[in-house]
Amino acid sequence: MTRSGADLALLLLGGFRALADAGSTELADRGYDKIRPIHDFALRSILAGADTTAELARELGISKQAVIKTVGFLEAEGYVAVEADERDGRRRLYSLTERGRGLLRTGEQVFNELRDAWAQRIGADQLEAVGDALADLGVRAPAHLDAAGWFSGSSAE
Repeated sequence: MTRSGADLALLLLGGFRALADAGSTELADRGYDKIRPIHDFALRSILAGADTTAELARELGISKQAVIKTVGFLEAEGYVAVEADERDGRRRLYSLTERGRGLLRTGEQVFNELRDAWAQRIGADQLEAVGDALADLGVRAPAHLDAAGWFSGSSAE
């Protein structure tokens, strides 16, 4: 059966959504019940060096107001520390706490387990072939974790 290009795009998006939803459910079962994909994206971006509101907004493709709300949640939950910039008191600098790093480690473990479950279902070779085929087509992990902004058309890329 030949799928249309649009159907293929939606299947790929559906695969991301299926993994993200299953990951959120599994994280909730492990005590991270309020965590959503945007929180993971924000933590990863902060860890990679997007440590101010403006940088994080650019990295995630969302408004500064949305960053402030997201970081506020992450700070209240103990995943992110927020400090004043010594050079400019108006700026806030973000960093991960040990709890935030622990969440990322748990998330990595969860997604490895989900990948393994898919491999059991369709076969490890088949799943590896899917990854290889996507790589051969030039598909790569995004440089920016800006899916929310990209969907709405507000992302830079």
